[in-house]
Formats: sequence, structure tokens, C-alpha cells
Amino acid sequence: MRVPISHDLPKEEVRHRLSSRSHEIADVVPGGMAEVDVSWPDEDTMAVNVVTMGQSLNSRVLIEDKQVVFEVDLPMALSFVKPMIESAIRSKGEKLLSAPKS
Repeated sequence: MRVPISHDLPKEEVRHRLSSRSHEIADVVPGGMAEVDVSWPDEDTMAVNVVTMGQSLNSRVLIEDKQVVFEVDLPMALSFVKPMIESAIRSKGEKLLSAPKS
């Protein structure tokens, strides 16, 4: 599953916002029932592994000039919730890219 989100920020600022707020990714899963592991294989790719309810979701966040693309390897067992996951990614992704609250 691919979820692109447009932005008008310099790549460096996108990297900073994603890096400094990546701990918020677990908030997408209700009840705090997620383990999230984040790494940076390269400067424009954030790898995210989420384990919840016995399922592992491997994903990547690709930073491009005008968009950020969230790619999620969705297991067949969770394909029925694809619209919910896509909506949550879009909502949380937009919040992660927004200006931090002062």
C-alpha cells in the first residue's frame, strides 16, 4: 500500500520533523498496543516496523522533493482494514509534517 502526502518543505526540514516526531507513530494504534522500531537506512528513507496484535507491519517513508510516500507491506490478514490504515497514515503523516506546536 502506498500513501503519498504532498508537502512544500525542504527535504532537510521533512527529515527533521519526521525524526523528531517519529515517537508519535505508535499513537496511530489504539490502546497503546504497538511496538515501533524506527531506523534510517539512508537520509531520505525512514524504515518503520510496527508490531501489534501479533502482526508485523514493515513500512518505509520515502522523502521526495514535493511529497512523502508511506509504503506499507500489509499482510493479507489485515487487508480488510486497509482503508482504516490508509486514513490513519494520511492523518498522522500530515500531523508529523505540520509545524511543531510552540
